Amino acid sequence: MTQQFAKLLEPAMIGPVKTRNRIIKTANGTSFMDPDQTCGDRMIAFYERLAKGGVGFLVVESCGVEYPLGIQHVHYYEDGSYQGVQLHLDDDRFIPGFKKLTDACHKHGCPVSIQFQHAGPWNPTGLLPRDMNVRDVKCASTMTAADLPGPDFLPCREMTRDELEEQINFWASAAERAFKAGFDACEINHGTCHQGNTFLSRIWNKREDEYGPQSFENRTRFLRRCIEEAKRRCGPNFAVHTLFNIVEYGHPLATTIEEGAEMAKLVAEVADGINCRAERYGHRGGLLQPDRILFPEPPDELPAGLDWSQRGKGATVPLVRAVKAKGVKIPVWTACRLDQDNGEEYLQKGNLDFVGMTRRLIADPDLPKKVMEGRTEDIRWCNGCLHCFDMRNKNGVLECRVNATLGRELMPEYQFNKAKSKKKVMVIGGGPSGMEAARLAARRGHDVSLYEKGAFLGGSIPLAAIVKDLETEDLTMFVKYLATQVQKEGVAVHMNSAVTPALVQREKPDVLVVAAGAAHTSFELPGANSSKVLRTEKLHSMLKFFLRFFTPAQLEKLSKIWMPVGKEVVVMGGTLHGCELAEFLTKRGRKVAMVHNGPKEELGKGMTIDDLQMLWPWMKQNSIPIWAGVEYLEINEKGLDIRIQDRRKYTLKCKQVVTTQDWGPNRALADKFSGLAAEVHIVGSCREPGLIVDAVREGATIGLAI
Repeated sequence: MTQQFAKLLEPAMIGPVKTRNRIIKTANGTSFMDPDQTCGDRMIAFYERLAKGGVGFLVVESCGVEYPLGIQHVHYYEDGSYQGVQLHLDDDRFIPGFKKLTDACHKHGCPVSIQFQHAGPWNPTGLLPRDMNVRDVKCASTMTAADLPGPDFLPCREMTRDELEEQINFWASAAERAFKAGFDACEINHGTCHQGNTFLSRIWNKREDEYGPQSFENRTRFLRRCIEEAKRRCGPNFAVHTLFNIVEYGHPLATTIEEGAEMAKLVAEVADGINCRAERYGHRGGLLQPDRILFPEPPDELPAGLDWSQRGKGATVPLVRAVKAKGVKIPVWTACRLDQDNGEEYLQKGNLDFVGMTRRLIADPDLPKKVMEGRTEDIRWCNGCLHCFDMRNKNGVLECRVNATLGRELMPEYQFNKAKSKKKVMVIGGGPSGMEAARLAARRGHDVSLYEKGAFLGGSIPLAAIVKDLETEDLTMFVKYLATQVQKEGVAVHMNSAVTPALVQREKPDVLVVAAGAAHTSFELPGANSSKVLRTEKLHSMLKFFLRFFTPAQLEKLSKIWMPVGKEVVVMGGTLHGCELAEFLTKRGRKVAMVHNGPKEELGKGMTIDDLQMLWPWMKQNSIPIWAGVEYLEINEKGLDIRIQDRRKYTLKCKQVVTTQDWGPNRALADKFSGLAAEVHIVGSCREPGLIVDAVREGATIGLAI
């Protein structure tokens, strides 16, 4: 296996720093800092976990060089006070905490860098004040609200020459503190729409001095000076690499690939490495995750010059090729849904010097180690759902949908310890919650049996994989991972086996875990029993029948040919399940209306902010009426009668009504097994209907607690 990934696993150099292999953990925010914004035990444990997992070069998350203007994740309060929820290294008081972090990483032989940034005009959360008296944003040039190239930016004013020198000092001082804290390198981030990019991009830069847009030398001067001063202060054994936009889209003055490559050639004269990024104006989030702009359907015009042949995987690799074609000799890399397989291929072809990964290592910090050991089937697969990024967009702490222990490495309930005494554990239900509980309980030394009444594992995930239209990576990859781990841990799996109280009494388990999923509930509405109504229970029953013969991917394709759903459909429920079903049916030629009996604010609940920003315009384009805050009155031969808030009544005409709101806790099942074992745990949607992230988290805590 090592030979299969020979290039990926070989050591390499970034300036004076030797990496363990060619996998780079690229920077991403976590908000794991302590309340006083220092680097504390929780953050140290997170990064030590990554270092222990075998990554070649670890870049600590985006850290502001000025406070509060240098960070974008900060709460402003009405009394004028503010509190950051993002790292910043603008003061020596932060050095001791970071020194503990670098010591923890070095203990495992992992070189560690830290990314520095200055938010400048960027406002990705939409929560920052636009009043320049509150947030005095300084950039290359003045930009009024009318001048801004998109919705997620703040007005800014032009830096004076003295302020420009002050900013360079901020960058270099942060690098100097990082050096004192034991970091091997730092990354200077002038990408996305941060302050640094306002010099590189002609959209923002209107200066008339030597930092203006008149030449590539001028445009890169600010970045080059930041790098040079950082290197001067930190000495020859400290690497300074950089990240910036090689290309921009969505504006007449956007940086072209040719321009970006020429600027990279100049930056390479002073930097030790370049991380290539693309930016797209007019949509929040830009092209940080290129794969997500394909949801719910690829835009009419995909950004030219990128590689869209693999649904976003490797999309920005052509930028690296463009830079290398200019004769750049320092290492060049990018991060865009790369994995060990396509990473090795790109390295072998010379398209990359390093393989940047973020989400994959969040999902499984041990990915590099598993590749080294020839255990790729044990890699916990990232589906690219962006739940992690969405938590940050809401100024929350990082969380992963499939890795329950992420950021919880020190919490008592997430500690992995061998069981003190071996117990007989019976798990009812083969969904994500049940399998995660079974996997961990068995790994800890318990005797575990798992019973699934259906013909396949995964609970509702295979059904979701059909409806999600495989927009992200196949959700069933996560099911495959769990099924493989359950088998490897020696769990006795009984398929097509409905559990009864009599079976439990016969097996006599010490611990019973009930993870059989949510209950299909009834809803009180005139006409609810009409043949016009297609309930979730019936829809799921049909899909589960066909899943005995076809994979989710095959059913997804077949559903475009035939579906047992009328041509005109009203979808009841406007949260995640309703939105995804409305999208799915519309793509299959149905005329759809979506209606929700809760407030407008609940629409799309459970989906990421970025996906919703893409979904709402798509629904308008596809003429999907959305009704929120309504009262359901009756289902009749014409359709669904509703009453809106001003008491007017309407009939939403349709051939079929599909409800997505008939879910509830499976209390009847829970009661049926109550008291049949010394320990009985009700977990996942059986306890309370939730999302995959909830199911995995609950399964993990139970599996670790037994």
